[in-house]
Amino acid sequence: MLNKNQYELLSSHFPAWDKLTANQQQLIIDNASLLSVKKNSLIQNTSAGCSGILIIKQGTLRVYTLSEQGKEITLYRLNTGDICILSASCVIRDITFDIYIDTLTDCQLIQILPCAFARVIQENIHLEALTYKLATQRLCTVTWAMQQMIFTSFDKRLAEFLLNESRSTGSDEINMTHEQIAKLMGTAREVVTRMLKYFSNENYVQLMRGKVKILNKQALEKL
Repeated sequence: MLNKNQYELLSSHFPAWDKLTANQQQLIIDNASLLSVKKNSLIQNTSAGCSGILIIKQGTLRVYTLSEQGKEITLYRLNTGDICILSASCVIRDITFDIYIDTLTDCQLIQILPCAFARVIQENIHLEALTYKLATQRLCTVTWAMQQMIFTSFDKRLAEFLLNESRSTGSDEINMTHEQIAKLMGTAREVVTRMLKYFSNENYVQLMRGKVKILNKQALEKL
């Protein structure tokens, strides 16, 4: 069951909530539930079908796909207050590639079942338009991520990754292991370790157990 706070979260974060009829809003509420999911849990894969719409009340999700060789390719991350629209791939028929979603932290999620979302999206043109707009924005992010992996050298990608993490957390210390960075960047741990050692030798960063501290932002920005 959802309490008053979750109702308020739906009304403030669900796409086009104020454009839904009272019956449509009630249908969404009746088919929404609050989930508590532990860190490093897989919450969607191809064999299990789609999860419906996920609103992140607290925590961070990772959306990724797999290559033919089974290599994980991170597409993007979602944080508190974001909506995971690609988790409703069974509703949005134009999404034809496999989507996987796992938790990077302990998460609290509001899940709206796909059957209810599909019914409302068929009835309400405003929700349909905004849903496809959100999906398009995410797919643009996916395209950018693929371009970075294909056309940008890894030193530049790693520098940008470290700077973005620093900006998002407000800290020069990136609390991630080499394995975690590799997972998020879609590469091997050895590649990350090798480049971080180079950055360390150049005094761009300081390597510590389970974290990387940025020492020279200007050098990373120049990269």
